[in-house]
Amino acid sequence: MLDTNTKRRIDTARDILVGKVPDPKSQVEQITIALIYKFMDDIDAESEALGGKRCFFAGEFARYGWAKLMRSGLGGHEALNLYAEAMTKMPENPGLPKLFRDIFKNAYLPYRDPETLRAFLKIIDEFDYDHSERLGDAYEYLLSVLGSQGDAGQFRTPRHIIDFMVDVVDPKKNETVLDPACGTAGFLISSYKHILRTNTDAKGHNTLTPDEKGRLAKNFQGYDISPDMVRLSLVNLYLHGFPEPSIYEYDTLTSLDRWNEYADVILANPPFMSPKGGIRPHRRFSIQAKRSEVLFVDYMAEHLTPNGRAGIIVPEGIIFQSQTAYKQLRKMLVENGLVAVVSLPAGCFNPYSGVKTSILILDKSLAKKTNTIAFFKVENDGYGLGAQRRAIDKNDLPAAAAFLKSYLSSITSHSPHPPHPPHPSNPSDLSDPSSLPAAPHAPHPGALLVPKTKIAENGDYNLSGERYKEGAASTVHFPHVRLAEVCEINSDTAIPESLYPGSYFNYIDISCVENRTGKFLGANRVATKEAPSRARRAVKQYDIIVSTVRPNLKAFVILTDVPARAIASTGFAVLRAKKDRLLPGFLINAIRHDRSVEQMISMSGKGAYPSINQSDIETIKIPLPPLSVQQEIVAEIEGYQKVIDGARAVLDHYRPHIPINPDWPMVELGEHFLMSSGGTPSKTKQTYWTGEIPWVSPKDMKSDIIFDAEDHISPEAVSGSATKLFPTKTVVCVVRSGILKHTFPVAMLSRPMCINQDLIAFQPRSMKMSSDFLFYVLKTKSASIIAEGIKPGVTVQSFHNGFFKKYPIPLPPLSTQQAIVAEIEAEQALVNANRELIARFEKKIQATLARVWGEK
Repeated sequence: MLDTNTKRRIDTARDILVGKVPDPKSQVEQITIALIYKFMDDIDAESEALGGKRCFFAGEFARYGWAKLMRSGLGGHEALNLYAEAMTKMPENPGLPKLFRDIFKNAYLPYRDPETLRAFLKIIDEFDYDHSERLGDAYEYLLSVLGSQGDAGQFRTPRHIIDFMVDVVDPKKNETVLDPACGTAGFLISSYKHILRTNTDAKGHNTLTPDEKGRLAKNFQGYDISPDMVRLSLVNLYLHGFPEPSIYEYDTLTSLDRWNEYADVILANPPFMSPKGGIRPHRRFSIQAKRSEVLFVDYMAEHLTPNGRAGIIVPEGIIFQSQTAYKQLRKMLVENGLVAVVSLPAGCFNPYSGVKTSILILDKSLAKKTNTIAFFKVENDGYGLGAQRRAIDKNDLPAAAAFLKSYLSSITSHSPHPPHPPHPSNPSDLSDPSSLPAAPHAPHPGALLVPKTKIAENGDYNLSGERYKEGAASTVHFPHVRLAEVCEINSDTAIPESLYPGSYFNYIDISCVENRTGKFLGANRVATKEAPSRARRAVKQYDIIVSTVRPNLKAFVILTDVPARAIASTGFAVLRAKKDRLLPGFLINAIRHDRSVEQMISMSGKGAYPSINQSDIETIKIPLPPLSVQQEIVAEIEGYQKVIDGARAVLDHYRPHIPINPDWPMVELGEHFLMSSGGTPSKTKQTYWTGEIPWVSPKDMKSDIIFDAEDHISPEAVSGSATKLFPTKTVVCVVRSGILKHTFPVAMLSRPMCINQDLIAFQPRSMKMSSDFLFYVLKTKSASIIAEGIKPGVTVQSFHNGFFKKYPIPLPPLSTQQAIVAEIEAEQALVNANRELIARFEKKIQATLARVWGEK
């Protein structure tokens, strides 16, 4: 259990470093090196006290000992030079075992400020190594600060998700365990603790023999392509009792050196991102692909022993992408090892990423004994799915674990038949239910068993459980009809030149629709002579426009206030409800439902921008209640929507306030913060715009914390242009944009991102002012900033050069800053309760629609 003093020391060490080492990963590396440095000296001191000799700091390396580094008479620059030299010399120290030499490999001191180093080493000196388990817990807490590593597509896996996967896969004491993309060794540590926990008697005593414990430590192995991650993994395992951890710097996808090594258990959250041009793997993979997620899953499936098991986190592309490699991979999995798929909610990886993921459970032995695959949809994982991820009382993971373990156990006990599924997708395809044991756990609406034959029947091998739940679990209360029966679709063609010669028209394209709310943002006024070729759809009052191009298939809007001279892009389908059959308000809600969206996704073609055509739209089916029932449903949903709109208004209008004390000194912003602008990579270089690094521009400045951007660039774009990669918690604001007419957007980065030239970034120069406090100061003074810094009456406003450098800001004591920030955050917690209100009423809307669709 992590004690508060150790947690405080780690937090303080990070706070000291943040001014000089803003990147969280670099902070963790510096603390790691310092902890091990002191740990070695403590071991030497203990050896001496017991009558032995020093081994780590002996001979010519004695001068680097911790006590000599911390002695009072040593000057600041002398200490800095001695510590920096020691870090680089340690890999040459003959007294160090290979583990420690590997930890110090390529280590260096990234700053040259003696005062920062002195304060940092003073905190490290307070650490006590009297309890190895406590130290391991402390190190896990330190690793928890790591965010996304955008250049490798890596995301830290939440501890509770790791523990859930380990619990289901259930590694045993005599089995080899591998993580081929191990990061900081979270899966290996959790597996080790699981084995210790499951080999304990009734009195809590461990039942493993000394020989078993010795073999156990050798059974764990990890690979990672990053030397930094390897270093962190080595330390993590060492502090958890592994004297010689088997962690290797190794490229799992392109190297053959370890291809012939297999494991009984594989657990991993492999990188989702592929570099420019894709991976260039060797030819021993069974699936020929260039996408990293495909290759990693293939690698793990192929490197299990004949009775091996695996738990793998995968992005949604693995579940339903239609490209050949994805289909081949799913076919191989269904036929050779897949036993379960767990769908996780989008937001599990917040604040690092909102990516939607699933967990694949493989068991090569049990897969041969069953004709079904289990699916479980997790709606809540015990934490809110927003940026803060605060603990909540809703958690489907225990039910998922109970269902899956019951299912897997039933295959073992009653081969070849599975237990009753809580909600079978097609009972007639299963074996005789009377011959099967009842599942010992209560049914759960997220659980489902699907026959492999049903998954394979169209050759797509789609692994979305919802796809199979639709056909049999629904009780249809209303007839389902094709849209062509109840709508006019794209009925009016409009040619701007003939309608409005020598004039203008209002053009509606994808930029006019807010995807989150389905709100119509207004049309773009376009001169007729500049009409784009896509302007071809005439629209009328109460028409519904639906985007037909992925990834915007969820962009729907009902045009209740159509401007004059309005024409929509051919990127939309225009649906006009037949008055005697269908209400527009009912149609918009029916078409927004997941069942309709999934129909459209299944119809979309291939290519860079897969789309659906008019004949596809015509075949989409929706339920059709009588008009009177439609009217009741619309009224119910509109009532819920009014609550949602009111809660959103609170979120939109709340502004923090800082009461300025006249006794606080006023300082120039440039004294305490370094200001940097961004840039735009060349649009002519396509490779610049195919990466995963968020590139923030004014259009992305829509919330206090930026989690992602519309545009993404590659590492090549960063090195080849004026843009820069700024670390987490960098404060950014807009300095040039038409939106400055109305507001002054300021935000904080949730992870490393780049910005364009219309934004400016603030990074702390000193420890006298925190980034959090600066953020709230700028938020509260936004009106005066606009009034003082820009010239009115121009189309695109911009702040004059040097404005922010000279801008006066209050400088209360750091403790006062922290108290102010805490008060504002407490207010925001109350305001953010509106987010929960929105989520609850959005679920009410979904529940209403589910009833219409015949879902339980």
